[in-house]
Amino acid sequence: MSGLGDMGNLLRQAQEMQREMDKARAEVSAARVNGTAGGGAVSVELDGDGMVLRVTIAPDADLSDRSMLEDLMLAALRDGIGRATRLREERLSKVTGGLNLPGLF
Repeated sequence: MSGLGDMGNLLRQAQEMQREMDKARAEVSAARVNGTAGGGAVSVELDGDGMVLRVTIAPDADLSDRSMLEDLMLAALRDGIGRATRLREERLSKVTGGLNLPGLF
């Protein structure tokens, strides 16, 4: 009989982890992160899933150097994406207790 009790307990634990994962996904999706470059000349806002929501170029940014502006945009996006990735990883780690379980997020 203890085998069946263990299975029931394992199932309850799996269901609880699933609820926590769903909650974590919702929290991450609702979170906002910012990436910046050029001392704030360019900034981007992303959600926790890494989707770009807004791009801002400071009013005093030099728009005459297109190549520089493109580089700043790329750097700001990479900064924001990195922050979103770390946010997801930190939240996932809290749910899984640090276990690396691919495909959960």
